[in-house]
Amino acid sequence: MKQIALDIGLARGPTLANFLAGPNEAALRHLQLWAGSPTRSPVPSYLWGASGAGKTHLLKAVEECLREQGASCGWLDATTLEPPQFDESWAVVFLDDVHLYTAVQQHAAFNWFVNAQALQRGVLAAGALPPADLKLREDLRTRLGWGHVFQLQVLSEPERRAVLRQAADARGVFLGDEVMDYMLTRFSRDLGNLMQLLEQLDGYALQTKRAITIPLIKSMLESE
Repeated sequence: MKQIALDIGLARGPTLANFLAGPNEAALRHLQLWAGSPTRSPVPSYLWGASGAGKTHLLKAVEECLREQGASCGWLDATTLEPPQFDESWAVVFLDDVHLYTAVQQHAAFNWFVNAQALQRGVLAAGALPPADLKLREDLRTRLGWGHVFQLQVLSEPERRAVLRQAADARGVFLGDEVMDYMLTRFSRDLGNLMQLLEQLDGYALQTKRAITIPLIKSMLESE
């Protein structure tokens, strides 16, 4: 789908407050308490689950929460082709999509993990599989399973609708029931893809000065 480069307003990024937990309440509560504590436990946490379960949302939400507190953080995901060296100023390191890591990224992740533990810093990681099933170097794989491990469940359709409605409301965008039905039946139901679609629709609606309707969606697709 075409990426539309526009100023799309003041919609907030991922936060702990705008994460609809559904069956993932235990993981959300754990992260809320951990991120909000001035004396955060150095015991690592690992989130796993299928695409669209909210893993990256939660990692980015915790990172934002910590940055608002003035903390410096390290972030590594599969798009970081040349990971930097561990920085002792980091209060927490985030390791996202660990199941996709290359050998170079695995080496960096292991180094970050060991240094963070030695300095009593936090580690929050996420992947598609439980630690025991990750195809990673053994020393990294076992460390990812040392601490708190939470499986995230993909939200049901009513819960996805609620998240989509909440995100639209945050943008000041009205999504009618027919538009919502169209989005959920004609596009990927992965929450990340739905949020990207909403962002693109919002931008295209602003550009064309039209409300978000099914004809507008079709028009946007035809303009690719």
